[in-house]
Amino acid sequence: MGVNEPRQVQRAVESFVAALAPALRDVVARLPPAAGRPLDQDVATEAFDLVAALIDVDRSHTDDELWGLIFAFGRWLPQQLARAKPDDLRRSDLLVGRAAWLDQVSPLFEILVTADRRFGTAHSRTYYDAALHLAFTVAALEAAPSRTELGAIDAMRTRMLDAMAGLPSSPLPTTASPAASTPAVATPDEPEAAARDELPPPRPLEELLAELDELVGLDSVKTEVRLVTNLLRVQQLRAERDLPTSPQSRHLVFTGNPGTGKTTVARLLAAIYRTLGVVERGQLVETDRAGMVSGYVGQTALKVMEVADRATGGVLLIDEAYALARGGENDFGREAIDTLVKVIEDRRDELVVIAAGYPDEMADFIGANPGLASRFPKTIAFPDYTDDELWSIFASIGERAGYRADADAEAKVRAWFAAVPRDKGFGNGRLARNLFEDAVARQASRVVAIESPTDEQLTALVADDIAEPGEGPRHGDRA
Repeated sequence: MGVNEPRQVQRAVESFVAALAPALRDVVARLPPAAGRPLDQDVATEAFDLVAALIDVDRSHTDDELWGLIFAFGRWLPQQLARAKPDDLRRSDLLVGRAAWLDQVSPLFEILVTADRRFGTAHSRTYYDAALHLAFTVAALEAAPSRTELGAIDAMRTRMLDAMAGLPSSPLPTTASPAASTPAVATPDEPEAAARDELPPPRPLEELLAELDELVGLDSVKTEVRLVTNLLRVQQLRAERDLPTSPQSRHLVFTGNPGTGKTTVARLLAAIYRTLGVVERGQLVETDRAGMVSGYVGQTALKVMEVADRATGGVLLIDEAYALARGGENDFGREAIDTLVKVIEDRRDELVVIAAGYPDEMADFIGANPGLASRFPKTIAFPDYTDDELWSIFASIGERAGYRADADAEAKVRAWFAAVPRDKGFGNGRLARNLFEDAVARQASRVVAIESPTDEQLTALVADDIAEPGEGPRHGDRA
């Protein structure tokens, strides 16, 4: 361990104290004199509680972590730390039970939030930024921080954001940014220029994570994406300090039925990767077997290279990737896989690949080439939506389009979803969209017969507008 690593924690702690002490003084100055006068020591104690909790959360208490604690807080806790070494701390009870501090929002942060609501200040945002910087600095003490530690940082972030909800200074926008602010998806049929259009500036990471959080359902997927993001932030910190990082493949496998949000999440990941500097442009290019495999000798490799060229600088999403592994010995899908493996290796710092498909079949894809398993070590499973989540999707599509289902229509929509078999290929979100489009078409046929309909009649969906349970939508594709 180099001496600069624990020194980084010391600098982060000093930055935390320097940012928060004036904020506390400002809050206290606005309160009656009886409230007391918090000093820098109070803020340093808060920083110590945060650092000690993160060190204790995975119970590892490594030398790097403990040296970081000693360097950072030696002057604040001289009796416990001034002459201490890692083994001394392990034998003491200084870190015992410290992880519990992370289980709730700290009282100091709550004071700042309350002050912001009362006085219109932005001190909780100062705390938020400084605390996350300190937390990631602690995690960056190790080349491979534990999943538990990264998860604890994410939980802390979520609790602070919940406490700050509605504040003008909150890191999150009042409403999610429009999809247009995310790099557009380039499909296999679009010309290469579409993927090379000038992109807007990278979006703030908190804004992208907020958009992820707003997706209906997908709790396990959101957790995995945030953990991937947190790990990348730690690696970024270590790279900025010329510290070694544990090699991590950034390529992913997405498994799940159609309509479970795989493309939406891939698009957000592409934007997150761009914001974190993993890729340069952050565009998402979608393709499938038809976009990569040719029926003629020598043409498949060229097609793979063409789609890779469009995706370089961003993310390549291969839908139904398992189809590349099907066919006999003379099938060119195997050539596409072999070429893809070479492209991934040659462009490992320029391109991220996400292979998507049904869970069972994706095992065939990974087994089709010895190099795929090591390049796609992480799988994120997208579960089917529940009936409640499908109703939420239906209602949100309607809200964006200016339609509202009444209580009877809602009941019928829920009954319709409950009647659909949850077999392989279940349409999920696409099914909700198709049912909504069918309802709008039925509603139009009903409303056209009304002379001078009111605005409410034009935007209301009633039970008669919803297909009967077991009846397929007359409009749209259920796939």
